[in-house]
Parts: sequence; C-alpha cells; structure tokens
Amino acid sequence: MTDRMQGRICLITGASSGLGKAAAVGIAALGATVVMVGRDRERTDRARDEIIRASGNDRVEAALCDLSSQAEVRRLAAEFKAGHDRLDVLINNAAVVPRRRTLTADGLEMQFAVNHLAYFLLTNLMLDRLRAAAPSRVINVSSGTHYRVVPDFDNLQGEKRYRPMSQYALTKLLNLYFTYELARRVEGSGITVNSLSPGMTATGLSRDFPAVSRFVFRAIGKPAESGAAIIIMLASAPDAGRVTGRYYQGMREVKSSDLSYDREIARRIWETSEKLTGFEWGSGGGKAKL
Repeated sequence: MTDRMQGRICLITGASSGLGKAAAVGIAALGATVVMVGRDRERTDRARDEIIRASGNDRVEAALCDLSSQAEVRRLAAEFKAGHDRLDVLINNAAVVPRRRTLTADGLEMQFAVNHLAYFLLTNLMLDRLRAAAPSRVINVSSGTHYRVVPDFDNLQGEKRYRPMSQYALTKLLNLYFTYELARRVEGSGITVNSLSPGMTATGLSRDFPAVSRFVFRAIGKPAESGAAIIIMLASAPDAGRVTGRYYQGMREVKSSDLSYDREIARRIWETSEKLTGFEWGSGGGKAKL
C-alpha cells in the first residue's frame, strides 16, 4: 500500500465485482478510505474482505443500495453523509443490461434508471460533500458503445422498442451528456467531472448480454484490472484533477461522439432527469430532497 491517496474518501458504486471491485482494490492500495457500494449483503461483505486483503488497507466500508430505486439512492446518500463530512472522489460505475424491458419500483426502465438516473441523482445529492472536499472529482464510467446511438426523446426508456445493447449504448451516451453538463454547472467550484470508457472488459456485466455479444466479450474482453486502470488514474493522478468535462479511453483523453457535445440535448436530458428524480437545481448550485 502507498499513501498517494492517504486521507481521501472515495465512494464507488458497483464495487462488489468486476470493474468496480478492481478499481476499489487499486484505490484502496493507494491509501484512500473506500466506501464500496453493492446490492447483495453477502456478496458485498465478501468483496470488502477481498479488497482489504488485496490492497493491504483496512479502511474499506461496505454500503448496500439497490440503485434502481430512487428511495434507496437517497438512503445511501443520507447514510454516507451521517458518517462522512467530505467526499473526495465519487465513481459512478454500476450498470445493468437486462435482456427484456423491465420496470423498476419507480416505474422506470431498468437500464435508464440504474445506468443514468442513479448517476444523476447520487452525484447531485453528494455535491455538498464534494464541495467540502474540493478539489474533488466525479468520475462517470461510460462506454465506447455511445458512438453508435442517437437519442430519441420519445424512446429514452425503450417505450417504442427495446433492444438491450442499443439501450445500454444510449445510457452510456446519457452519461456523457450528464458529465459535460455537470462540469459546466460546477465550474469554478473545485469539483472536476470526467468520463471514461474502460474498453471491452470481461466482467459480470456481460452475463445478461445477448448470446453473440456475451461470447465476444468473454472471448476477447480485457481483465477487469486492465479496464480499471483508467478509473484509478482519473481518481488519483494529479494531472487528472486539473481538467474537467473530458472523456478518456485507453489511458488517454479522446474525443467522444460529435453528438455528445450538443449542449441543447444535454440541457433537455438534464431537465428530463430532474423531473424523473425530483431533483432541483438552485441558483446557488445543486440541491435535492433527501
């Protein structure tokens, strides 16, 4: 264990397996306090123990949250705030790809809820803790699949037609709209907001992919540790803390799709997300009802 991130607190979702777990190991090994979020108690506790052993750092906390539920996201935020007065790094990583269109308890399409709205709501709920820790960082895990899609505001939740991988790609594009719009809104606050693609990574996420996609990911996908390297870099490297509103792939900054930079679409996505989460952006910054 080194001390590069000694004294910093990092919250990472989807950390009980795969990419999130590998990132948690790497960040804990740098000395940070890691709050890892998982959905299943037994699996999350087991992952916590494994992260502690692998990193040599016992400052690893397990938090439970079903990110498809906005009530659960609010509970997670409240419980974190009860125990921590600052947040140095927030990593939005959790994602799902159900084969069939599934609705959450809030009546929202599952991918749209977990892969996008959970990022949006949790981050905005944590803005006060991120400001308290400034300079601080928000890191959103997107995907190179975002290049393939164009947002249809009449089909954001697969209302007209649901194709698992197309919906996944759409939510990864929404991650970029959120990244760029939030970066503009918090400019000058000391909070940086960046996004990344970990590349084709062989993780448990692919278990719900269609058969052909699942085979490809498992056959040629990189190990989770390889995909997590860029997350660890963005969380810890000094240079990464001085840029905002950027997209990274293969350990370097790259250009996301032309469409992802459309500010009018980003504004509309933000407003739609506000309505669906009950979040309110005030003149003094973000605020959301707990």
